[in-house]
Amino acid sequence: MSTMQETRNQYWAGIFSRRIEQRIVIEGMLELVTPAHFGTGDSDDLTDMPLLTDSLDPTRPLLTGSTLTGALRAYLQRREGGSGHLTEALFGGDKGNEEDDGEQSALIVEDASGDKGNEEDDGEQSALIVEDAIGHSPGYEVRDGVKLNAQSRTAADKGLYDMHLWRAGTTFCLRFELLLTAPSGQNKQAYHQQLKLAFYTALQGLNDDGISLGSRKSRGYGQIKVSNWQGQAYDLQDINQLCQWLETGYQSPANVIDLADFLGVNQNDAPDERRLADLTATFFLDGSLLIRAGMGQADAGPDMVHLHSYRSGKKNPVPILSGTSLAGALRARATKIASVFGQKAQITALINGLFGPEITQNQREPRASRLLVREAEIHNGVTDLVQNRVSIDRFTGGARDTALFNEQPVFSRKQATTLEIKLRIRNPTDAEVGLLLLLLKDLWTGDLPIGGESSVGRGRLRGHKATLHYAGEAWVIEDAGNNALHLPPNHRKLQDFVDALQRQLKGESQP
Repeated sequence: MSTMQETRNQYWAGIFSRRIEQRIVIEGMLELVTPAHFGTGDSDDLTDMPLLTDSLDPTRPLLTGSTLTGALRAYLQRREGGSGHLTEALFGGDKGNEEDDGEQSALIVEDASGDKGNEEDDGEQSALIVEDAIGHSPGYEVRDGVKLNAQSRTAADKGLYDMHLWRAGTTFCLRFELLLTAPSGQNKQAYHQQLKLAFYTALQGLNDDGISLGSRKSRGYGQIKVSNWQGQAYDLQDINQLCQWLETGYQSPANVIDLADFLGVNQNDAPDERRLADLTATFFLDGSLLIRAGMGQADAGPDMVHLHSYRSGKKNPVPILSGTSLAGALRARATKIASVFGQKAQITALINGLFGPEITQNQREPRASRLLVREAEIHNGVTDLVQNRVSIDRFTGGARDTALFNEQPVFSRKQATTLEIKLRIRNPTDAEVGLLLLLLKDLWTGDLPIGGESSVGRGRLRGHKATLHYAGEAWVIEDAGNNALHLPPNHRKLQDFVDALQRQLKGESQP
């Protein structure tokens, strides 16, 4: 008997079969809350960072299975705190782990662009196919970015780039399929319950702000929410349900579900070992703010227009404070603060550990930022006023030739123009929380301007209320008027965090 025939007989005999007993199909509608970039990794003639689209219809966005599966896996690992038992059970073994036996994934996530196709499972990670919803993609927007020189605070040479982003409100139909197999050497009921709990825990990240998708997600891009969960379970040991799955299993489930009830899991059993420091602060805009928009907004009219972005449910774009601009300002000020206390080695370690290292010719190993900065929508600002300005010759004191220009920033209304800044540190230390508090102080007092033209008074904020959650405690700081603050009873602990920052930068041991 040939080797091929022997292998075929072994499969028919069930020796290599996974013995799938149940299939659980779940679908949901994913919507972008903020713009997202799902790129090709290449550039084209129009932009430095184009979008990934369906090969059959270039107008339709494509969210690949590997993108979503990787995000779900990373989120579940963070929820487990590094133990990885649920992650390995649900997604299979890690390719890079030599001790892993390469167990096949229990979760299949189908992806489609246009008509559904089959994706061969590689035996180690889930195959995820995400369908975009036809007619629910409002288009794309263009963002300009620039790398600044840390010393001069001016644009670095060859540091200007642009990228395309799918607008907020773009929707994708997600489809997941969970396979419940007959385990070998394990209690079947306990094994199936473990898979369901892992699946439920991973899906929580799609709605609890724990998962963002695409490029620059630590800077506010790619925030999502999922609604309209639908599910259907098939018991393949029942001949009627097996035939039902064969006939209609590819169709969307008709049952609207609650995830926990449908999967039969207790929400309190879902692990959450994440260590987070969350800061939410509300500010008044003091004066005006100008973050220059890219193509599409400044093509006609004023020379410089403040950045606007589309939001779901709103017909016109709204003024925003971009996460990239805020993060750049925070990094520069954090470096300046750290320079007061520490030496260069300690400063570099602290800043790179929190914001991620800068990629240079000698340093080619990137590391993601642990500081997550969200985009902030500016509420109730004045956006239709144009300010004319002229460049002055420093020697003659007169106007330069052809130096007249105009700007359209966001102007504040008295005690009415607000924005909410959200910052999160993953796996924080007390020293990093102390640095975050010092950055909050500078933003609160208007000492740290945001955006362009700070030398003429733009970009100042005035603090109103801030809430910090860390290590099971919460601190609420409020403006009490007359340059006074209303502090919480446990406010002395905040000084301990700043003291921890000083000790770390000075190389002293922590108590």
